[in-house]
This record gives sequence, structure tokens and C-alpha cells, in this order.
Amino acid sequence: MKCLITGVTGMVGSHLVDYLLDETEWEITGLSRWRSDMSNLRHRVAEMNSRARLTIEYGDITDFSSLSRVVELTQADVIFHLAAQSYPQTSFTGPSGTLETNIIGTCNLLESVRKFSPSSIVHVCSSSEVFGRVPRELVPISEECRFHPASPYAISKAGTDLLGVFYAEAYGLKTLTTRMFTHTGPRRGDVFAESSFAKQIARIELGLQEPVVKVGNLKSTRTIADVRDAVNAYYLLVTRVSTWGAVFNIGGEKSMSVGEILETLISMSTYEGIDVEVDPERLRPIDADLQIPDTRKFRSATGWAPSISFEQTMEDLLDYWRLKLRSDGDVVQR
Repeated sequence: MKCLITGVTGMVGSHLVDYLLDETEWEITGLSRWRSDMSNLRHRVAEMNSRARLTIEYGDITDFSSLSRVVELTQADVIFHLAAQSYPQTSFTGPSGTLETNIIGTCNLLESVRKFSPSSIVHVCSSSEVFGRVPRELVPISEECRFHPASPYAISKAGTDLLGVFYAEAYGLKTLTTRMFTHTGPRRGDVFAESSFAKQIARIELGLQEPVVKVGNLKSTRTIADVRDAVNAYYLLVTRVSTWGAVFNIGGEKSMSVGEILETLISMSTYEGIDVEVDPERLRPIDADLQIPDTRKFRSATGWAPSISFEQTMEDLLDYWRLKLRSDGDVVQR
């Protein structure tokens, strides 16, 4: 089997590489922009240098020519479309760039597949953010819940979602769309709440900042899954489902407020006496609230279930930042 992963250098893309190299014999091509940070794949340098089962090709989903070249060259059995501008907060300051990357980028990929690799199975990665602010009576959120996106990012993912279904219905492409709820773990970017908390706590432990964690809205409810469970779900999706155009909610089992996530991370810290302070810059104009999924459809179709506990995910996330900050240097000795 041959697969193509867009967004291969991100948290999810790099963990998917780990999963496929460790658990399958698949040949993997990763699409990366020329300027992308490759640090998430640093531990796979040997595979990349040997060009044995992991190859990096350069291109950009917003550039049809470079993207279609890779799609035609790879002739992948499976394409995991993970590349995106994936930061909701950033989308408020850069809405047009977010819309272009996520909607036009997805359209470019699906057009490339239609023209140059029409037999490929395409996993279109949408987001639970498309549901936005959901009335309490509609929780847990099913696939039939209407969209009420609460950020330009969420709007862009609604477009991505609709394109996945459209290309299956209009052109017979083998698309499968997922709306993944919050997933995190090692390599999570520090623009996301729980990773920002973990990074700040690690900085406090290492003497790099005062013992105050800056936060945004702590009241929103999130359902947490581990990124390593998420990539297992994506593998099962493309190997066990053949209902093209289908859409699935995927998510973990642990639902809590963002404030409770913060409390868990603080309780795991080696530093006593950490304070919390609201930073207005971290507040969104509108915030998605009750992000609690109904995942029965996906579980029934694939047999998937998460295996990594919330506590383990938080420990691993905190340890990731401790190690990364130490390796980056400038640790203050108390």
C-alpha cells in the first residue's frame, strides 16, 4: 500500500507517520512546504535519508501545480489530508488566509485526485469546530447536528467538510470525512489551550517565567482524546470503511471544562504555588462551548475505541514540553 500525507510535519501527521511505520508495511510520502519545520519528524531522519519507506515531497496545497505534481507522482492508494491552518485563534486575525488554505487547499487536493489519481481513498480531515455553539439539548453531538461555526477557522472547516461530501456525490471520489474532537499529546502546538498551559508550567518549573499561567476562557467544555488514538482511528477509517462520502464524528471519552484540564496539569507539576491569570488576548470573540461527541456511528463502523487515558495524555504532554525546553537551552537553575 502507498499513502500520501498532507501536513506531514504537524502533530497529527508526524504521529500518523510513526503509526504507519511501526504498525504497517505501507510506503509513505509526506507533503511538506519548503519552509516547514521538520522537528516533529527528527526522530525519523534515518527512514527519510534511506528513502526506504518514508519520502518527503515538497509542495503547497494552495499551489495547484506543485500539489498535483505530487498527487500524480505518488499514485497513492490512500491520501490523508491533514494540512490546514488549524489555529482557531489565529483565524480571527487572518481570516482570508485561513479560508484560502483550508477551503481552496482542499478543493485543490480533490481536483488533483479527480484528474490524476481518481482511485485513491481520500480522508478529508474536518473538525468538531464546525458545530460551534451547540444547544445543550443536542448534546452529545451527532453527525446530523447543524453547523454553527464560531470562528473563521470553523467556517473554513465547514467548507472543507462540504467539499469532501460533494466530490464523492458529484464525481464518485472515494472520500471519507472526519470531525475529530479535541485531540492532543506530545508535539501539540503551543497555540492550543492545554498545550499552552503545559508549556507555561514546564517553563515555570525550569525557571523561565514567573509562576503565573496565562489563560483564556476556562469555562468551555471539551472532550479529550490522545493524538495516538486519533491516528489509529484514521487508519481504521481508511481500511474498514468503504461508504464513500460518509462523515464521522471521532472523539475521546473524557469531557471536562478547560479549567479542569488546567487544574489537572497544575496538579502534575513539580512546582508548588502556581497562579492563574486571564489574558484578554487569549479570549475569542465567540467560543465553541459544549464539545461533547456522539461517536457511536464511527465505533460501529470500525470497532475503534480510545486506549490512552486522559491522565497519561496530560503527563506525556507536560513531559514533552519539559524535554523540548531543556533541549532548546536557557534553563535557569534555582
